[in-house]
Amino acid sequence: MAYDDDNIFAKILRGELPCQKVYEDDHSFAFLDIMPRADGHTLVIPKAKAQNMFDIAPGDLGHLIACVHKLAPIVRDAMGAEGILIQQFNEAAAGQMVFHIHFHIVPRWAGEQLRPPAQTMEDDDVLAAHGEKIRAQIASA
Repeated sequence: MAYDDDNIFAKILRGELPCQKVYEDDHSFAFLDIMPRADGHTLVIPKAKAQNMFDIAPGDLGHLIACVHKLAPIVRDAMGAEGILIQQFNEAAAGQMVFHIHFHIVPRWAGEQLRPPAQTMEDDDVLAAHGEKIRAQIASA
């Protein structure tokens, strides 16, 4: 399957769809999931066109995972989380829903269940508040 330039993340990268952006550099882009499994659920994507681990260039993957490494403690601290879940899916059989490689940074608290995946759209005001917390933590880091 060839990379689809009309996937939702490609449209977000081009500015065709809105998002609650929390971080951007020359290689990576991070924004809040609109159907979060937990408050502060952040997606980190490369600017490079790649569907998943099977077709991303090693250098692009290196930049991407470095961004995840940088943002994970920032998201944890901004949200007051006790831990962080990092997820990455490859192909539909593994649960991949958007075919532009991405990592999930999901804040976790003991005893709190994750929300079901891709089920409930979060309120824009809530996403904006969470985005502001994360951006403020980035600015102070």
